[in-house]
Amino acid sequence: MKINNFAEAKTNVLSGLTVALALVPEAIAFALVAHVHPLVGLYAAFMVSIITSLIGGRPGMISGATGALAVVMVALVVTHGVEYLFATVVLMGIFQIGFGLAKFGKFIRMVPHPVMLGFVNGLAIVIFLAQMGHFKVTSADGVQTWMSGAPLYTMLGLIALTMAIIYLLPKLTNVIPSTLAAIATVSALVIFAGIDTKTVGDMASIAGGLPQFHLPDVSMNLETLKIILPYSLILAAIGLIESLLTLNLIDTMTQTRGKPNLASVGQGVANVVTGFFGGMGGCAMIGQSMINVTNGAVKNLSGIAAALFLLCFILFASEWIEMIPLAALIGLMFVVSEKTFEWGSFNLFGKVPKTDIVVGITVAVVTVLTDLAIAVIVGIIISSLAFAWEHAKNIDVRVSTEEHGWKVYDLHGSLFFASSQNFLTLFTPQTDPAEVVIDFKNARVKDHSGLEAIDQLAERYAELGKKLHLRHLSPDCLELLDKAKGMIEVNVLEDPLYHPADNRLG
Repeated sequence: MKINNFAEAKTNVLSGLTVALALVPEAIAFALVAHVHPLVGLYAAFMVSIITSLIGGRPGMISGATGALAVVMVALVVTHGVEYLFATVVLMGIFQIGFGLAKFGKFIRMVPHPVMLGFVNGLAIVIFLAQMGHFKVTSADGVQTWMSGAPLYTMLGLIALTMAIIYLLPKLTNVIPSTLAAIATVSALVIFAGIDTKTVGDMASIAGGLPQFHLPDVSMNLETLKIILPYSLILAAIGLIESLLTLNLIDTMTQTRGKPNLASVGQGVANVVTGFFGGMGGCAMIGQSMINVTNGAVKNLSGIAAALFLLCFILFASEWIEMIPLAALIGLMFVVSEKTFEWGSFNLFGKVPKTDIVVGITVAVVTVLTDLAIAVIVGIIISSLAFAWEHAKNIDVRVSTEEHGWKVYDLHGSLFFASSQNFLTLFTPQTDPAEVVIDFKNARVKDHSGLEAIDQLAERYAELGKKLHLRHLSPDCLELLDKAKGMIEVNVLEDPLYHPADNRLG
């Protein structure tokens, strides 16, 4: 984490302060979603942020308690209690450490671009919709209704002022991040003008002490493991997917390259520690990361600063932080939503394959309706099936006749599970001459299904008493073929060397 000059340090520290202010209502809200005390969410935000930054997570990326994890945790907390949550977070972290040490983080690079695009756009919508809850008020009997009248207009006016400062201040000066200036200005206006509007303190008190070491109060037996194991696996997967996709997004924005395996280990260590100090665990926070990167803070110092400022809020400045109007933080998140959304994606209609458009829209919709992990998995499955379908159609033959009357099928394309049926329809055993050649020089056999298709075709010719010759087939295919094994023409100099994907090769 090399800081080149004072200006860069100042940018990262001030951005960290802005992020810390935005972390407070988010951490409280996610803690309430998970049915735990607000300090459980705030402690998680502090510990996860500082540990991932110190270990060397993606520079500029902010981590903390997140809604994607909270919605999974709530069922565990309601059923078994918060102590089981702490134990689950520890096990979750162990899984994430193992993932990083096994160097599986590199596979995030295989996520197709349409999936990333859908993820970003869906996330922007989620960030926007997440602010809608702040426009509701709760009556004495616990019924929630939408704000109206003067309270609504006041909040909307303060939100508009916040957004105007964020957008316009950079045109005048960059001495202070516009996001921080907007929060400070709107907060001062509300406090000194005595404007009646919802504040951070209306959500919950953030006053507290230092996190204390605490072994989860659960029985260390197989029954406990059966309870926490499914939750820890799901939480580990969601946390890694959200964090690694955020890493990818920041890589693209900053034109730098993060270290996904190190980020995975850092997140795992952070969650193990958090579980032992009474926190709800966490992962990358995409909204706060966008605030940070937009401010120009691309060093780990920003994450460390955010964590330390947050701890200071809890220990020393809770009274002041609770006076910050929610409108200022809502306006900030509205700007984050706008900047996160890839507006240029609308220009892709008619310019990219329809499948890519479908994948992008599907991922965005599923992200909004369910959660990020499911959306990404759905997007990858659709992309993979579309890829297989397109390649399945790209298999054909060019027919010719050799001087001695043998019919030659020059095969082009990839022979695998999706193209095996098309492969069989390319041949006419009933009307072919007694000697037939299939030339694989311009083709590749990809998997077991392809090998089975060759065997099936060979059996058809054999039943008709005709001889089939297989040319330029990989020697590895020879080991795996059954009925067609005696039909291969071996040419050591010309036969290709590649391995079909088949588990019989070990």
